[in-house]
Amino acid sequence: MDLGRAGIWSTELRLGDPVETAEAAAELDDLGWGTLWIPGLGGGDVLGDVERLLRATRTTTVATGVISIWRHDAEEIARGHAALREAYGARVLTGLGVSDPAAANGAGRPFRPVEDMNGYLDRLDHADVPLPAGERILAAMGPRLVRLGGQRTSGVHPFMVTPESTAATRESLGRGPTLAPYQAVVLDGDPGRARATARGFLGPFLTMDHYARSLRRQGFADEDLAGGGSDRLIDGVVAWGEVEAIAGRLAEHHDAGADHVALHVLRADGAFPRREWRELAPLTR
Repeated sequence: MDLGRAGIWSTELRLGDPVETAEAAAELDDLGWGTLWIPGLGGGDVLGDVERLLRATRTTTVATGVISIWRHDAEEIARGHAALREAYGARVLTGLGVSDPAAANGAGRPFRPVEDMNGYLDRLDHADVPLPAGERILAAMGPRLVRLGGQRTSGVHPFMVTPESTAATRESLGRGPTLAPYQAVVLDGDPGRARATARGFLGPFLTMDHYARSLRRQGFADEDLAGGGSDRLIDGVVAWGEVEAIAGRLAEHHDAGADHVALHVLRADGAFPRREWRELAPLTR
């Protein structure tokens, strides 16, 4: 599945006003963004939200980044994915994640990330209409899940990573599987304001153990995780500045082995960043 050089990752495309969402998705398609990513959040009708974007677009792929295996039945996901493929062609990429121990405990299960994901993939493979490995991707940061993503899905979609981490992931995956990292973006050249905007979104993730472990593996220390993230951490995992600075970070990920980069434009007011999406559109080429 060709995701394009760059895509847009957006909470607004899932939670925003339906009319504006459809208009924005159609414009993003026309601008040449290869893939539109929406988060799984707490569950809900995520495939219905995928369909709204497919209906509004002509050529772009729509991906979930990502569905929690604890909140969605594998058979239902496989059946829904097949229905979308039948209606809109091979434009759906189902991203899957194991979430965290709290989510597993809420489902009444112990948390065994690799075993849990393996079992879920087994159920997708043996569903009435199996979900093809090439049309699913794994949220993976730890080495075992990265290997699993390379073996049993199209590849991996890691969250909150540096270009150096992208290089390490590519080495682990080898040349074949897709590597499509998430990249937070703030189009603002003022350092204090840009970092504050970044902390407003990413700060809560730094308190979650699985993300903290990933960041420590990337070389960040406990003091980097405090207070919403040190300047060093924010500058490492967020691209901020003018379009040229964002282009530079995108190039770093591609040089490190990424096939596709999902850009999440952050705004302090949480509004649809349609102006920013237009300004960044040349990066798709």
